[in-house]
Amino acid sequence: MSEVEFNNQLTDEVKISPEAMNQLAAIVDQEAGASGIRIYVSGGGCSGMAYGMTLVEQATEFDAVLKTEKLNLYVDSIALGYLSGVEIDYKTEGLNQSFVFKNVFAQTGGSGSCGGCGGAAPAGGGCA
Repeated sequence: MSEVEFNNQLTDEVKISPEAMNQLAAIVDQEAGASGIRIYVSGGGCSGMAYGMTLVEQATEFDAVLKTEKLNLYVDSIALGYLSGVEIDYKTEGLNQSFVFKNVFAQTGGSGSCGGCGGAAPAGGGCA
């Protein structure tokens, strides 16, 4: 049986706008011991997968990393399958500021409803 080698270097699987990069770098710079940002996925219920970001102190053996001048971006090998092609941007609208994930879960997202989640549903409805 041959061994499969894990490519731990990201190239263009995840894209980050210059504004998002600046904001993330500023966050990492403010946290002692942080080496970068991890993008993760979770869930998979009625609304499909959810995504988020958190600070990272050190990479794991399952991480792929995008190394830039400003910060390191980490994505574990399973999440990468769901995040490939995502674009992360940073938007300011009035007083609101937020990171925006574009094209995320285009192939895997949920419908946003379950047809009776948490209640009595006809056969075949509800959430598992």
